[in-house]
Amino acid sequence: MGRMATRHDPSTVVERKEQQLGPPPMYQVMLLNDDFTPMEFVVSVLQKFFGMSREKATQVMLTVHREGRGVCGIYPRDVAVTKIEQVSGYSRQHQHPLQCVMEEA
Repeated sequence: MGRMATRHDPSTVVERKEQQLGPPPMYQVMLLNDDFTPMEFVVSVLQKFFGMSREKATQVMLTVHREGRGVCGIYPRDVAVTKIEQVSGYSRQHQHPLQCVMEEA
């Protein structure tokens, strides 16, 4: 009986229709420059949490350094929030003031 209830669950149908209306808003996750966090730490964060190669991570780190901010990636809201929490926690553990923020893409 559980299977039949799932198959005819109206909320699943509603969800599918809503998704067809348009993609959910996406968010840019960005690192902000500060005068204290070592560049090498920023590179390691980009590799660890955003799956970047060392070369790509170095490019983004230099953008953060030169322009004050750099985009780490674009994600759905829940993923963006999780990434920010991970980076913030990791930075605090290592006693760096590195800030990670998001804004709608």
